[in-house]
Amino acid sequence: MSYLIQHGSFVLRQRYYARFQHFFRKLWLGFQGMKVGKGTELPRLHITWPHQVTLGVNCKLEHDIYFKYDGIWQPGSAIKIGDNVFIGSGCEFNISEGITIGNDALIASGCRFIDHNHGTALNELMRTQVGPKEAIIIEPDVWLGVNVVVLKGVTIGQGAIVAAGAIVTKSVGANEIWAGVPAKKIGERK
Repeated sequence: MSYLIQHGSFVLRQRYYARFQHFFRKLWLGFQGMKVGKGTELPRLHITWPHQVTLGVNCKLEHDIYFKYDGIWQPGSAIKIGDNVFIGSGCEFNISEGITIGNDALIASGCRFIDHNHGTALNELMRTQVGPKEAIIIEPDVWLGVNVVVLKGVTIGQGAIVAAGAIVTKSVGANEIWAGVPAKKIGERK
């Protein structure tokens, strides 16, 4: 009897309650301007400006992803996620210029994307300076390992792999394998 109660509780929580939450979360965020493709379910997310986020079809998102558009309200989407993309838990998109993630990308837990920096001029507080910013592009079929950091102006080419813990400061070519701090090319996919 105990097994039936536990199993029934699990089924209710995982299948029905979760779908109920996803439905209303999608409805609420859609009302605020977020575009979510068919088959993409929304777990608990943190979003500053929902209208700045576009998610493609059949994306798999884990919990506690932070979509932070770092700027004042403006129309359009700055965070564009393609179709069939996986994004692991605890990822942060700290974007002021823009990020585009191509179809079929795999982004492991804890990855960070920051497309801007602080100014560093003397005789003025760094926190008040407007710093440089440049969009990030992740092309299709890219795999980013756990805790990868991708900084402003980086393009990661189609089919590339970036190893866990790497800090990517330069663009990565198609089908290349990069690792380290700062990340360097260590091989190519054959």
